[in-house]
Amino acid sequence: MSDYPRLSEMGVQNPHEIEKFAVYTVGHTDILRIIYDRKKGSLLPVSRRYKFPQLKKSVLVDSGTRQTDIVYESVPAFREALQLKLARTKGQDLKALLTEEIKHLGEDIALRTQTIQALIDKL
Repeated sequence: MSDYPRLSEMGVQNPHEIEKFAVYTVGHTDILRIIYDRKKGSLLPVSRRYKFPQLKKSVLVDSGTRQTDIVYESVPAFREALQLKLARTKGQDLKALLTEEIKHLGEDIALRTQTIQALIDKL
């Protein structure tokens, strides 16, 4: 586990059980979702989300008028947590990677749609 110290700080004890990752941003927060490959009947969670608030920086846009702009960037801890994801995707074809991400997004949308439909049916 010494290869990924940030993951061990986050509580990830078995990185070899990680099946896939999802990375997205909501508002000014970076979110890393780790999905595990669990055996049937396991009581451990299938996925976990980790939130990393972005850093707010003021950047000088025009030195003549001293005009500044607000820029948000990812914190170093978030970038360190992505090391395992980047190591795994380095050897993959970009087209295959994007196709897989679209497939996972479709599965998430289908699951959320079912949940909302169940709530509507209860009304």
